[in-house]
Amino acid sequence: MKTLFISLAAGLLAAACAPMEEGGATAPSDGPSTCRADQYQRYLGRSRTELPPRPANETWRVTCTTCPVTMDYNPGRLNILYEERTGIIREVKCG
Repeated sequence: MKTLFISLAAGLLAAACAPMEEGGATAPSDGPSTCRADQYQRYLGRSRTELPPRPANETWRVTCTTCPVTMDYNPGRLNILYEERTGIIREVKCG
């Protein structure tokens, strides 16, 4: 019985460490065009007051670089991060 358990455990470990086959299911695209971050890069270095109104069908999070935010990842959400003291936009990314 003990030998059977050890063999089973060794088999499970070997299967867990086996390389994954390529060409399987692909992860959904979550690049900068998913949340349209590429279209808002022009606001880097500019004041957050220059941002246009948020389009009705988009999800934005506009916050300072040192402000606390939730850590949930949403590839469709546009994050616009600005310096709290100056209001200058420092980062535009999805998430």
